[in-house]
Amino acid sequence: MRAEVTKKLFTVDEYYRMVEAGILNEDDRLELIEGEIIEMSPIGLKHMSCVDRTMDALTSALKGRALVSVQHPLRLNNYNEPQPDIVVLKPRTDYYASKPHTPEDSFLVIEVSDTTLRYDVKVKLPIYAALGVSELWIENLRGDVLLVCRNPTGKSYSTQLTLHRSDSVSPIAFPDVVFTIEDLLGAALEG
Repeated sequence: MRAEVTKKLFTVDEYYRMVEAGILNEDDRLELIEGEIIEMSPIGLKHMSCVDRTMDALTSALKGRALVSVQHPLRLNNYNEPQPDIVVLKPRTDYYASKPHTPEDSFLVIEVSDTTLRYDVKVKLPIYAALGVSELWIENLRGDVLLVCRNPTGKSYSTQLTLHRSDSVSPIAFPDVVFTIEDLLGAALEG
């Protein structure tokens, strides 16, 4: 006979109360996905340099027009608060000191995937789409491509493009700003 079990799903408020109580450490690499506390993968050198490179390109190109937030929480709803690698946010004079980042505040969310591609595409992408992230880029470091997802519809995006190193891309919110995929991924490393 199989026992019926029920998972205890945590809200964002409960998650933060666990940090305040010392049950979780705010320096832990955790995110809240569908009410579950998920331990994030360690960041390798390739991942780190790609995040830094992309952040530098975005910051330079969007100075005064957007705020580039690196590896900070994005509150999607009461049960989802991932920590994307980069979020390009609408500027605020208080730099979001009075409210969390939300999909309504974001122009673009970027995930850098080295070892987490399957998770980012199968788990996080549907959540981002369903909860209102208008544009998602996934930098696939193993495939050496950029997946561009636009126009959320249900748990997917009606526009999904796979761009290669020689291709260029502009965020929907900033069509005048153009990046080559190589600008974002960095020079190809010879193996």
